[in-house]
This record gives sequence, structure tokens and C-alpha cells, in this order.
Amino acid sequence: MSRKISCNPKAIKDAVNANLLPILTVSGVTGGVVLGLILRYSREEPWTKREIMYVGYIGELFLRALKALIIPLIVSSLVSAIGSLDLTLSKKIGLRAICYYLTTTVLAVVLGIILVVTIHPGKGSDEGIKKAGEARSVYTPDLLMDLPRNFFPPNLIQACFETHKTVIVEPNMEDLVNDTQVVSQNLTDEDLPPKSDWDIKSEYARAMNIMGLVSFATVLGLALSTLDARGKPLLEFFQSLSDASMVITSWLIWISPIGILFLVASMMIEMEDFSVMLGQLGMYFGTVVLGIFIHGFIVLPVLYTVFTRKLPFRFLANMGQAYITAFATASSSGTLPVTFQCLEEKNHIDRRVTRFVIPIGATINMDGTALYEAVAAIFIAQVRGIALSIGQVVAISITATAAAIGAAGIPQAGLVTMVMVLDVVGLPAEDMTLIIAVDWLLDRFRTMINVLGDSIGAGLVYELSKKELEQLNVNANGDVDRPSNEIGLDAVESSKM
Repeated sequence: MSRKISCNPKAIKDAVNANLLPILTVSGVTGGVVLGLILRYSREEPWTKREIMYVGYIGELFLRALKALIIPLIVSSLVSAIGSLDLTLSKKIGLRAICYYLTTTVLAVVLGIILVVTIHPGKGSDEGIKKAGEARSVYTPDLLMDLPRNFFPPNLIQACFETHKTVIVEPNMEDLVNDTQVVSQNLTDEDLPPKSDWDIKSEYARAMNIMGLVSFATVLGLALSTLDARGKPLLEFFQSLSDASMVITSWLIWISPIGILFLVASMMIEMEDFSVMLGQLGMYFGTVVLGIFIHGFIVLPVLYTVFTRKLPFRFLANMGQAYITAFATASSSGTLPVTFQCLEEKNHIDRRVTRFVIPIGATINMDGTALYEAVAAIFIAQVRGIALSIGQVVAISITATAAAIGAAGIPQAGLVTMVMVLDVVGLPAEDMTLIIAVDWLLDRFRTMINVLGDSIGAGLVYELSKKELEQLNVNANGDVDRPSNEIGLDAVESSKM
């Protein structure tokens, strides 16, 4: 018997409407690549920086609007999520999330080390690898101590736009000659005192202190959860702020294909030379990307399946908008609004879990960054012909894990923490310039996997916490004097109508 396949126009229309946003977003990426290549090769002379800025201007406006939602979303989401849960459940969810983050970060580092040692992309010499830029003078202990410093910002307003950093001041050669009363002026870098003896000063970089905001919001949420009725007015304020932020996010997401189109087009024009992707840097690039995709689309989905007993394919497909936004913006923090929407509206993850887990994950869970830093350090050592011992490889894995936790969720933050990893194997910070030529593109791939890891973590924690959440709902419905713990999607959905 032959079955007739009927094409129902209404069914097709409904399917297109249901997937309209992903279709438009993919079209935006594709159109950006095509537009960028056309503009790039439409003339012989290279594009100036100003002309590239003009091309990416609309994309820049979209990115600025998206980043404007980071602070209200992070603070309101964490406060409302933690404040609406009892302390026992908050501890369980937090412990599950932290265990997941540490496990996946270590797995990413181990995978990166296995791949770079096996493929050996740095064999040969460093001839032809482009060096550019300068590395900031840093000292690894200072970087490690700056992490807790940023967890405790002295000024919350300042934390919204500045991050603390410790800078060591390189001694002036002339002063060194006068101090040591040396007649000869032919001093070299070897004559400088060790970095531990250099002067120290504190500075504030123009970057949002996400860690400080997360720590404050977490403590405030815990405080509100202990106040019961007295904390209800402030808790409802943050819940309303969170709802309003998500409504604005839903508006922005529908114009995201246009912004992404121009962002991708400007990236294609800005790429200096496609030939850079060949040779050693090409091997390095391929090693990192291979590791990122194995970790993101094999390791993490397997973990999800093992612990939830569910296949991850639909879950991953529903997060497509977040992946594309992460790739275009190169910022896991900037992608937060889109990540929330995909998790809550498409994957139906309890909002109390997403608003608790995702902001923390965007701050400390950087699987892609951890893998990249382990690969980059060993690649540079291979280029320099340095044979690493087992102890040094283990030290790299530990340091890469710590560096990834401390990396900010902003574009190319991994280059700063990379200094810590290079210092472990005795390589100068200036050697980072060996990989800068392709770092801008790798940054987008690793950001995409960072967001994927956060998303799977939220789904996994939700599945493991279902019983506690259901019990919490029963208790809340049975006690009229207690603030409601159920914060569903009703407010967001009703605001769209």
C-alpha cells in the first residue's frame, strides 16, 4: 500500500511560525557572512577601521542594548530566585551547580591537554606566526588575589562598570642606573629586579565586576529568605524587575537577526588574512575547535543523559538562539537575557533554578576558556621547543581551571588570565602574542560552549531538584501567610499579550 503524503498549508504555516526566530537568526548569520565577503573583496584596497565601524554600527547598537540588561537581570534574578527558596533548597541547588561546574571545567582541561599532546600542533618553528600587541606586566599571585577582591567590591555602583586589578610597575632604567650608581647605560631586562620586588599599585579597569554583583545579590537573597513577611516588599520589587527585564529581552530578541547580520559582516571584513588559518596557527585553531565541539556536543550531552535519563537533542536545539548570540557577541554575560528566555520559554526550566544557576555559571563556569588556555599554553611551549614534564602538565591543568573560574564573561577576557597559565611553565607573558591573530575568532567559539555548558547545567540541576521544588510548591500553597515561592512564567507571558 502506498501512503499519500498530504501537505497541509496550515501545518506548514504553523511550523514556520513556531520556528520563525531560529530561521531568521540563522539567516542573519548566513547573510552576514555573505555580505562581509562581498564587501571584503569588492575592492582591492583594505578597509579602514572607520569603514568597518560603519558596517558594524547597527550590530553595535544591538550589542549595547543587550548588555544594558545584564545588571538588572543578574541582580534581580539572583535576589528573587534565592529569596523565594528556603535555605535548605538553596544550598542543595547551589551545591549541585558548583559540583557540575567544577566537574565539567576539569573535564574540559583534561580533554584539551589530551588533544594538544596527541595532535602536537606546535611542532616546527614559530616562523610565520604573527606577533602583535603587548602583554600587561602582571604577577600570578596578584591575579589570584584579585579574584576575592572583586568578590567584595567596596562600592556597588562602581562594580557596575569597573573591575579591580593589581598592576606591578616596571622599574625605570634611568632610575635603576642612578640607584645602583652604575656608569654604564647598557642595561637589559636581565638587569631588572625580579617581579616580586617591583612597585605595586591598584587600578580599576573599565569592565563590569560581575563577580562582585553576583556575590552581593546572593547575600541579599539569602537575607530576604530569612525575613519572611518583612522581606516580601523588597523581594516582590526584584521579582517585578526581573519580569520587566525579560519582557524587554523578548523585544530585543526579535531584532537580533538584524544586529547579528551586521556584527558578522564586520567580523568578516576585519579578519586580516585568511592564510593565517594555515600552518601552525591553523593546527592550533583546529585543535581548540575540535576540543570545544567534542566537549560541547559529546561530553556535556552525555553527562546530561546519564544524570537525567533524557536525550539532550531537543534541549540543545531549543538553545540555538543563545548559541548564535554568544558567537556574535563573544560575551557569555551579554548573552544572559537570551539564555534565560531559551531555557524558560522553550525548555520550560523552572525559573527559580535558571535565575539562581545561570548568573553564577556565567561568572565561574568557563569550560571553553579552560580548554583553550590549557591548549594554548602547551602549544606555545611546543613552538618554543620546551619539553614539559608530567608535573608541569598537571600544574597547567590546575592553573587553567582556576584561571577559567576567574575569567570575566566579556570578550577576550581569557587573554588576561592566560598569563597565569604561561607563568606555570616559565613562559613570558609576551608569548601570548603568538596566538592573538586567531584569538578573536576562537573567543567566539569558546563563548558559545561556555553558554552551552551553563544551559546544560541549569537543565541538569532542574531535573535533580524537581522533587524538592514540587514539595516547596505544596508547602507554599498550603500557607497563605508565607510569600509565594512559585515564580512561574505567567507574568512574562501575560505581558506579551
